This record gives sequence, structure tokens and C-alpha cells, in this order.
Amino acid sequence: MFHLFKAKEPKRLTYDKENQKPVIRCSICTGEQVAGFKDLHTGKFTDICLLRNEKDLQEFKEMYGITEIGKEF
Repeated sequence: MFHLFKAKEPKRLTYDKENQKPVIRCSICTGEQVAGFKDLHTGKFTDICLLRNEKDLQEFKEMYGITEIGKEF
């Protein structure tokens, strides 16, 4: 069978593994969770996506090839 459209493979993105670590930043007041990367030298947090449920977290991990991720409050 001839397919007009190819299935998209998930795009894997990269981050600076030597200078950044993946982190989930959690709000104590609202419980809001944001996934992103923290600079190991400056402590600056770069947010990537809002985590509304477990599926969002799994997609973030798959997108960047992350197996372990820490939480910060």
C-alpha cells in the first residue's frame, strides 16, 4: 500500500549535559510543576514545559533522552 504521509518519529532534542542538569521546579503554594534545566555554575533555571500530568513528564523525558530527573521546591 502506498502512503502519502510518513509517520513522524519523535524528535530528540539536546541540552548541555556538562553545564546543565534536568530539574522539575515545584511551587510550594500552588503545586505547579515546570520541567527545565538548571545551570550548574550560575543556578539559573531555564523552563521548557509546564507539567500538567504524568504524560507531560514522560514526553519531556523522551524528548531529551532523560532517565532521572530531580525536584526542587
